[in-house]
Amino acid sequence: MRFSLIIILSLFWSACSSSPRYGVERPGAPKLSNAGKQKKPIRHRKRITGISSFYAEDFHGKLTANGEVYDMYGLTAAHKTLPLNTIARVTNLDNDKSLILRINDRGPYIKGRILDCSYGAAKKLGFLNKGTTRVKIEVIEWGDNKYMKHRSTSK
Repeated sequence: MRFSLIIILSLFWSACSSSPRYGVERPGAPKLSNAGKQKKPIRHRKRITGISSFYAEDFHGKLTANGEVYDMYGLTAAHKTLPLNTIARVTNLDNDKSLILRINDRGPYIKGRILDCSYGAAKKLGFLNKGTTRVKIEVIEWGDNKYMKHRSTSK
């Protein structure tokens, strides 16, 4: 009886002890925590070619991915992965017209397209009637990927 009481008490005492901390590094032990690790940045090419489309009235006046209000007459574009606020020269490969615009939104979300220009950019590039065109994107200045915060206008 006394022996079983000692076993029960020792089990009770060991159950009340603290568990090991998994975030603490021990020499030779594998790292168990992802704290402090950063995501691997997406590597972009400086020149990209592909199909561009444009977007207009449906999004005019709405917020873009970088937080500014979309102006369909501005010279901006949407790209899936280029850092927001990247400045790029976009050339229409069908007519050699080109312009400099800024990436301020995400998209296009249609398979096979690499860029969604604003209505104003598509007009200057000369593909409004066609709807899509082959383009070359040349990065001039990499963006800071910052979101623009707006102050509330109501008081």
